[in-house]
Amino acid sequence: MPRVTVHHDRSMSPERSNTPPAAMSTIVLEMPPARIAAFKAIIESYDNLATLRTEDPRRHRLKLYFAPESADEVDALVDSLTAQFSIRRLSPRGAA
Repeated sequence: MPRVTVHHDRSMSPERSNTPPAAMSTIVLEMPPARIAAFKAIIESYDNLATLRTEDPRRHRLKLYFAPESADEVDALVDSLTAQFSIRRLSPRGAA
């Protein structure tokens, strides 16, 4: 499995800011159902990077929710896992 290094900007952590993020960014993905649990485990292993939800269970569509400032890290992680998980990106890169 490819390694992705994710650096967190602690200056934007909730402890240092009293305002919530202005918006959440999302990416919609499709992948074979047998790969979803392993993909979810990898996404969740990156604390506070992104949250994965099922968008359409019949079509095996998933939606990643993340802070806009994490878009580069999320894109890099998804790109590094695309071949291994047969991921098909349904929303354009950087979509909100």
